[in-house]
Amino acid sequence: MATADPHAAAGDVWLPIPPGDIDGLPGGLSYVHWDAGPDYPADPARCVFYAVPYMKRADVCLRPLPRMGRVRVVQALTAGTEHLLPELSRMPSGAQLCNARGLHDASTAELALTLTLASLRGVPDFVRGQDAGEWRAGFQPALADKSVLIVGYGSIGSAIEDRLTPFECARVIRIARTARDTVRGPVHPLSELTALLPEADVVVLATPLTEQTRGLVGRGFLARMKDGALLVNVARGPVVDTGALLAELESGRLRAALDVTDPEPLPAGHPLWHAPGVLITPHVGGPSSAFLPRAKRLLREQLTLFAAGEPVRNVVATAPSRLAGRSTKP
Repeated sequence: MATADPHAAAGDVWLPIPPGDIDGLPGGLSYVHWDAGPDYPADPARCVFYAVPYMKRADVCLRPLPRMGRVRVVQALTAGTEHLLPELSRMPSGAQLCNARGLHDASTAELALTLTLASLRGVPDFVRGQDAGEWRAGFQPALADKSVLIVGYGSIGSAIEDRLTPFECARVIRIARTARDTVRGPVHPLSELTALLPEADVVVLATPLTEQTRGLVGRGFLARMKDGALLVNVARGPVVDTGALLAELESGRLRAALDVTDPEPLPAGHPLWHAPGVLITPHVGGPSSAFLPRAKRLLREQLTLFAAGEPVRNVVATAPSRLAGRSTKP
């Protein structure tokens, strides 16, 4: 039987949601509320579990970390942790960085489907027609009978397929870092992406941003997409080479629906705003009414494990030992 973690009992838990708003938090822990305000609610040196504020500037969220010399868990409320990973080497030895796997599945998958349907069915042009008082009728492509390729078949990628299922797609092609089998069919490795791209009418990006995926969607990737195909990005902006995408959009060969861009926020006057065939939303895949109940559930589950001295989930990295790399010679 697990016993209470002595590290937990002797320190504070920093939460970006008021502790009183989260039902079922385990007892025996000292909770404080901090959502990236100018003043700290307690001494950061006492923090043992830090839940990172959501949708706040990275530099603000990182500010207390250098003073958190006893922190054991840093819990992001985002699926990606690229903004936190650079700080890992400065965290206490053995501190664990956790992502929010599962928290954003429903909301991000909904938006991926929304962007796909809106772009295919010409909704942006209909909205412009409404603004102009013009009746712009005509045939539009349907999602039915299309082949959809999902790049990044993790929990969000799987949730996207859940929502594609009723739409009578001809085929869903799944790509992840490594191959595996699922009840729905095979997941192909990233090494097969080049061969599979020409088969897709819609390519949905749901991959995390890593050194392997940064700039993945470049000139060669885009050139292998079939004429008229749609690129949907609900991953991270730097997964796509913006210049290469602009060239394809301006030629009229491809279309795109983007919840994320590079740079981000997209500055006024950037050519991507007015490129033909592009639909842009301002990184709203996660922030919806689905966020708060799932964030509370994640924090409650993680803290229950932490208080009991059991391993927390969704660990993406562990801070190295301070002795690592040092010479052992006297």
